[in-house]
Formats: sequence, structure tokens, C-alpha cells
Amino acid sequence: MRDIAILIMLLVVTACIPPGRTDYTPPPSAPELVTDPVVFGTAPEKAPLSTWQASPVTASAQQVNSGAYIVQPGDTLRGIANKTGTGSQIIASANGLFEPYVIHPGQRLKITGGRYHAVKPGETGIAIARAYGAPWRDVVALNGLEEPYILRVGQKLLLPATAPSDPANLSIEQRAAAFDLEIDDIVTGSQPALADGAVAGEASDWRKATTPNVAIATPANFSGQFQWPVDGRIISGFGSKGGGKVNDGLNIGVSKGTPIRAAADGVIAYSGDEIGVFGGLILINHGSGWVTAYGHADKLDVTRGQKVKAGEIIGLAGESGYVQEPQLHFEIRKNRKPVDPSIHLPKRS
Repeated sequence: MRDIAILIMLLVVTACIPPGRTDYTPPPSAPELVTDPVVFGTAPEKAPLSTWQASPVTASAQQVNSGAYIVQPGDTLRGIANKTGTGSQIIASANGLFEPYVIHPGQRLKITGGRYHAVKPGETGIAIARAYGAPWRDVVALNGLEEPYILRVGQKLLLPATAPSDPANLSIEQRAAAFDLEIDDIVTGSQPALADGAVAGEASDWRKATTPNVAIATPANFSGQFQWPVDGRIISGFGSKGGGKVNDGLNIGVSKGTPIRAAADGVIAYSGDEIGVFGGLILINHGSGWVTAYGHADKLDVTRGQKVKAGEIIGLAGESGYVQEPQLHFEIRKNRKPVDPSIHLPKRS
């Protein structure tokens, strides 16, 4: 029981303090920042279940040795991947191949060795990474994954060399670190895997939730025109705050219970409180690589898979998460990178 209690404490602290960044810079009159997250904020009134736990993941990666493969008549890149136990995208990247991935008999292909996980139905990237004690963002980079970040059943994912060879033997500290989670992880790793050839479902109508085991199609093209989600004073602006602290968005001071409005049309990609520093958090996918984030919500009025229109209420602002006063943390991301919201929002009079 003592070990379980220690693990829970470590998970809370790890989730609440993303390494190398902060989303809240207190005003000069605020008291010194306290490191115990229990004294901050509240839990959101409604926190839907996370969207990446639809299918448990068993750590069953297979070791593949580095080497070379000579292309045979009738070979395809996918077929070679199946023969060697590697991923087709990894082979393509290692050999400078680009779509439509034309190969020729007698061609010598480099095979990248390492441990490969074969994706099972319903598995999500986040759950796979957690099963191996590896940050999902490292898996994304290593495998060159791209939008819409929907895994396919049978796809082979190369695991980082730093991932423990036997996840079952992880220490309490290692297990806590494996649960570190960021907004980008949710954007790229929360969709359940689809069978090869299957198509992601279209977003549902307003107020209708999508079950966690259904992958959601990326919205149509978006122009990048946004509106303010709330009206309030800027507590902390975008960018570096010194001392290694970075704000990936704007923190806007508002009264508790202030309606949070969608900054543009889109689809709810996430609604929950798994990232402790943000408390109640909503992510909206707008298409064309645009995503907005709304943190520290006191109430979450939407769930994954719902369509929303610009200006519709998606929740109520509060002080959930790692903050000391009611506010909204608002981010705009383009192709996974935070951009300054003030550049994309209408000028205030």
C-alpha cells in the first residue's frame, strides 16, 4: 500500500509540472509559487474518461537485428516490412524512399534494427508508449508519424533505445515518469488504431459524444481565423518568461464561471483533466494542422468527437489545475507547434 501511495504522489507531481516550461506566471503581488500542487485550484466539475484507454496494451515488442535486404521480384515495401519484422515507414526513411515507394529487384535496402511493437486493434499511441515506459513524443519522432496520427492495425512502431527492455521491472519512479503527458501527446497519440483500409468516422453533431474506440476524421481545411474565447485581462503573455520558463499561450484572467467559447469551428479532440498543470482541458481540432487548447476550466461541457461552431460555449472558466486565481489558459498550435495567439486573434479596441 505504501508503494502505491508513493506512485500516486509521483504521478500527480509529474503530470502537473511539464519539464522546462510553465503555463502560469503569477503577477508580482502573488505569493511565492508553491511546489505542492494539492494547494492549487480545484478539480473540474466534469472530467470525461481519457480517450486513449479503449484497448489495453501488452508489451510484446520483437527484437529485429540491423542488416540488409535484397529486393526480390514481386516484393512490396509492406511485404518486406512483414518479412523483416520492421516498419515500412522506417525502411523508407532509412533508404531515402518517397511515395509511391518504388523499389526494384536486386535493390539493397538497409534494415534498421531495434525493438518493434505491432499495433493491435483499438490501441492508441499514448497507451503503447506507457506500456513500454517511453515518452510518446519520442516514438512519433523516431517513426516519422504525421497527421492525422491514426495508427493502423499491424503497423510496426520502432521503440526508442532508451525504453526499458523489460517494462514489468520498472521502478516506481520510472512508472511515474512514463505517465508524463503533454498537449502534443494527446494531439498525436489519442486516436485508436484502425484496421488497414478502414476510414475514420466523421465527427458527430453537437452534444453527441463519440465512443473512445472510434477514430475521428480530421476536419476539412481551415483558414486560421480565430476569435477570443473569453474577454479578460492578460495575466501572462506568450513566450519566454526567463529562467527556462516558457508560456505556450496566453493566460487570461476572468471570473470563475465565465463561459469559454470555441475560438473557431472544429471538432473536440479531447476533454478531460489528465494533464494536472492545466486542470480541466479542452482541445479542438480545426483541420489543416490547427489546434486550440483551453485550460483551467471549472466545468467541461463537451466530450470527444463533438462538432462545435465558433462562439459556442464549451465549458466554464475556473481555477482548476496549477493556478492561484480563476483564468483561462489559451493556446493556438499549427502543425504541433505553439504560435502566439495575439497574432491570430482580432485586435482589441
